[in-house]
Amino acid sequence: MAFGGNVTLPYFQTQDKDLSLLQTGWAAQINPVITNPANQTNILKNIVLASGDNTINHLLGRVLQGWFVVGQNASATFYDKQSSNAMPDKTLVLNASGAVTINLGVF
Repeated sequence: MAFGGNVTLPYFQTQDKDLSLLQTGWAAQINPVITNPANQTNILKNIVLASGDNTINHLLGRVLQGWFVVGQNASATFYDKQSSNAMPDKTLVLNASGAVTINLGVF
C-alpha cells in the first residue's frame, strides 16, 4: 500500500493525559516509517525497454526518489539519467544496455 503526500498517524484530541502521551509516542515511532519514500513504492509491470535511453512515466505525482528492478526477462544493465531529466516529477529516464522487459519499483 502506498501512502501519498504528508500522511501521518492521526492524533485524536483528548483530555486523557495517558492517551495523549501514548499517541505522541506512537506517532514518534510510526510516522518516520509511514513517510519514508521507500515505503511509498509503485511497481510498474511489463515495461519494455530498448537499447539506449527510455523515458518512463513513473506515476508518482512527485519527484522520483529512487528505483529498483524487480524482475527482467533478459540480461541487461541499467542506469538512470535523472540529472539531465527535464521532467523528474513525471518521468524516469532509464538507459538500458539491451532490449528487455522489466518490472520496476519506483519511489
